[in-house]
Amino acid sequence: MKIIIALDSFKECLTSKEAGEAAAKGVRKIFPSCDVVQFPVADGGEGMLDALIVATGGKRIFLRAHNPMMEIHDTCYGISGDRQTAFIEMAAISGLPLIPKEKRNPMLTTSYGTGELICHALDLGCRNFIIGLGGSATNDAGLGMLQALGFRFLDKTGADIIHTIAPNVPKRGMCGELLAEVASIDSSAAHPALKDTHFVAACDVKNPFIGPKGASFVFAPQKGADREMVTKLDANMKKLAGVICQYTGKDISNIPGSGAAGGMGGGLQAFLNAELKSGIQLLLDFLHFAERIKGADLIITGE
Repeated sequence: MKIIIALDSFKECLTSKEAGEAAAKGVRKIFPSCDVVQFPVADGGEGMLDALIVATGGKRIFLRAHNPMMEIHDTCYGISGDRQTAFIEMAAISGLPLIPKEKRNPMLTTSYGTGELICHALDLGCRNFIIGLGGSATNDAGLGMLQALGFRFLDKTGADIIHTIAPNVPKRGMCGELLAEVASIDSSAAHPALKDTHFVAACDVKNPFIGPKGASFVFAPQKGADREMVTKLDANMKKLAGVICQYTGKDISNIPGSGAAGGMGGGLQAFLNAELKSGIQLLLDFLHFAERIKGADLIITGE
């Protein structure tokens, strides 16, 4: 008998791996000679990192980076066994659980830390990235991430926005309230390895960049935004989308998934040519799931 166990995580209780091991233990207790195959799975959010590390014989890389409020925080990402591919859960450094409820404000939060993780992996030699977009605390269209990678965002006078508004602050990340200030973009100092790097963004939502079903209206309230903030954020994103189109030639306004993670899906696609893929489908393809389940008598799944 061949039984496949493909469990997602059980939030705040068991990781995908732990749940799978528990189920496998139960199966083997009843059928000691059964061929039990475990697949830790995830849909792009929590648990994706563990699943990809297990699947590739990889490991975790530990470091410190800036959380959504630009506070230094311990975090990690994954790297494949061949050290060619980095696995990043943006929630590990730019996620909502890292901010106390009373401080949550998507006008101020930044994805800068996610960019720091990408930069670290680039310096280690990784040229393939899988980035999980679930669980973000941000609504900055990924500009904070891009800032950490060397992109500069300029106002209508040609001045660097961050240097202009916070000249005496050691570090400040691009955030939701600053999106409308962007008039042009300078990528001349972007990390040089980016031009040879392939990005895949794993997301489980189809929301566009702007509009009533976009990043701001649908997800910003979960991140601490009131009605006035939501309206302002969407207007800022709309203005930014126009600048992005002028700079890249790509109109990301209504692309399904571009609104994922506060618009990071759109930022990744526009500036880093990322592919947007269904998180669960990406993982199943990565695991060659369709091939490896052939001949199975039973498949157990759940979350």
